Amino acid sequence: MLKYTLVTLLVILALLLQQPNTVSAGPAAYGACQAGCAAVVVACYAAAGATFGMVAAVAAPPAVVACNTAFGTCSAMCAKLLLVPILP
Repeated sequence: MLKYTLVTLLVILALLLQQPNTVSAGPAAYGACQAGCAAVVVACYAAAGATFGMVAAVAAPPAVVACNTAFGTCSAMCAKLLLVPILP
């Protein structure tokens, strides 16, 4: 069940990251995006049986490493929302 839940969360995150950005609101969109990323990574950690922010990187199980990777990708996508309104 744990593996199924983690895979489901990662698939949902991947689908969200591929959605086209139809609104460019600068800092407001960036904040909303980061909040969404944080909510997903907390759920991902919970599915992996861990608490977000409480696992040492050296001792992280593979599921937590996958959560961190997805969180980094999501956060990088959010940066585009912050920068798009000011790019020519």
